Amino acid sequence: MPTYRIAPSILSADFARLGEEVRNVVRDGADMIHFDVMDNHYVPNLTIGPLVCEAIRPHVQVPIDVHLMVKPVDRIIPDFAKAGANIITFHPEGSEHIDRSLQLIRDHGCKAGLVFNPATSLDYLTHVMDKIDIILIMSVNPGFGGQSFIPEALKKIAEARRRIDESGRDIMLEVDGGIKIDNIAAAAKAGADTFVAGSAIFGKPDYKAVINDMRAQLANI
Repeated sequence: MPTYRIAPSILSADFARLGEEVRNVVRDGADMIHFDVMDNHYVPNLTIGPLVCEAIRPHVQVPIDVHLMVKPVDRIIPDFAKAGANIITFHPEGSEHIDRSLQLIRDHGCKAGLVFNPATSLDYLTHVMDKIDIILIMSVNPGFGGQSFIPEALKKIAEARRRIDESGRDIMLEVDGGIKIDNIAAAAKAGADTFVAGSAIFGKPDYKAVINDMRAQLANI
């Protein structure tokens, strides 16, 4: 059975109590903290930067998974590594030289990965699998939380799983966008092992109950 990881996205957390929020969600069973970075350039929204990552780092021991929705990416990668990120992913469209950007992340001691929008081809993976630690499939168009899951993403998850299996490498397969209790199993059956959930967790009063329900769905696969 795969190792499943649940990664709550702080994009949906209460920013007035962010330290408390990340402590509570980890206490209630989160495996990672997902950190969405938007630049109002690559995506039509503006969120948070390295200083916020640095601020929450002392509050949790679990990995911080930074998703860069920015263009260009290379300038900001070292800042997030120094701020305490453990995993840094970016969109192929955000880099002029994907191989170099992946190596830059690894050179700073973090795990590196690529993020694929619903309409972005997985062919970007072909020549860089040796530098990939994680693949993130977007099941919504990036930019805003609270969107509905795009079912077509299941086919892309399955294709990414095939590529990972053929590579023989230990690569995480993450899915982000509209993940809830009622569709997490479908994403897992398609091949995902890491699940980003924002409003589905932070939008509910009992984080532990939601995370436990998600794990129950995964356990029944």
